[in-house]
Amino acid sequence: MKKPAVFIDRDGTVNEQMGYVNHPSRFVILPGVAEAFRILNKNGYLAIIVSNQSGVARGYFPIELVYNIHSSMKESFLKEGATVDGIFFCPHYPKGSDPEYSHDCDCRKPKTGLIKQACEQFNIDMSRSYMIGDHYTDMELADHSNIKGILVKTGYGAGVIEYNLPAMDAKPCYIAEDLLAAVNWIIKK
Repeated sequence: MKKPAVFIDRDGTVNEQMGYVNHPSRFVILPGVAEAFRILNKNGYLAIIVSNQSGVARGYFPIELVYNIHSSMKESFLKEGATVDGIFFCPHYPKGSDPEYSHDCDCRKPKTGLIKQACEQFNIDMSRSYMIGDHYTDMELADHSNIKGILVKTGYGAGVIEYNLPAMDAKPCYIAEDLLAAVNWIIKK
C-alpha cells in the first residue's frame, strides 16, 4: 500500500544553517524538529530527508562525516520517539576538487534523483506528498517532482521569501515559520 511522504531538506530546515557542516559540533538540530518527525510517523507519512552535501566533492569533509552526522541525528530522534524513514543526499558538485564526486549528476537538487531514489526504496503516494525546505531549489525540486512545496522561514528561508520569492517560478503552496509548523499545517489539511 502506498504511503505519502514528506521530503525534508536538511541544512536550514532540520539543523541550523551554518554553511558547510564540516564537524559534528556544527550540526545543531533546530527546536521542534524531532516532534515534527514524530507527528509525521504517527500520522502515516514517510519522513525522508533529501539534501545536497557538495562539501564532499569540494573536499571540505569526507563522506564518512555525512554518514556519521546522519547516524547521530537518527539516534537523537529515536531518543525522542521519532524515526527518520530515509536519508538521501547528493555528495556531487561538477567543479569539486575530489574527482570521485566532481561530476554532474541527476541527484543534485533541484534535479529529481534523490526523490527517484526514495521512490525506488519506498512505495510512495506522490499525489499526497510534500517537500519542505528553506531554499528556492527545494521549491524547484517540489515543482519538478509534481508535489507540493512548503517554504520555511528558518535557514535561508527568510531571505528567500523577502528577496527571491517574487521572481521564483516554483512557488510554495504554504510558508511556515519552521518544520514543526509546516508539518502541523500538512496534518490539519
